[in-house]
Amino acid sequence: MSAIRAHLINIKQARSMLKEQHNQANEIFPELTLTGQFILPDYRLTRKREAFKIRKHTFLKKHYKSYVAFDSENGQTLWMHNFSSLSQALFWLDTGLKPGDSDTSVSFKDWQDKNADDIVAFKDQLREMHHANKEAAAAKKAAAKKNAAKKA
Repeated sequence: MSAIRAHLINIKQARSMLKEQHNQANEIFPELTLTGQFILPDYRLTRKREAFKIRKHTFLKKHYKSYVAFDSENGQTLWMHNFSSLSQALFWLDTGLKPGDSDTSVSFKDWQDKNADDIVAFKDQLREMHHANKEAAAAKKAAAKKNAAKKA
């Protein structure tokens, strides 16, 4: 994964990034603690406008096979976008373009062919993350059953 500098994150890290951005919204020079490029799998950003409020609120909603890309590389601004594929999210983080954008220097298909190994490595990392989460959930469920059997 030499060309792409993105990292997979979990929901706790993503929420802390959103809270930190919200808390520092009125500061002249905000300083984000978590800087870099990140991808949150299986979630999407939604905007909610409360009645009688002008301000919009951004929050994360569970959505299978969708990805939120976070870019806070400059340490002051948190850029976020929803994507339907991991390749598209990585393309945006690497080039700053969305797949539909027209740019003569790089196209999504050329970039995807050039970085195929990195994309496969990210997909493998994502699979490992999902398997670890499933195993942790199964262990938690088994422990709960064991505790319930002891109490009975």
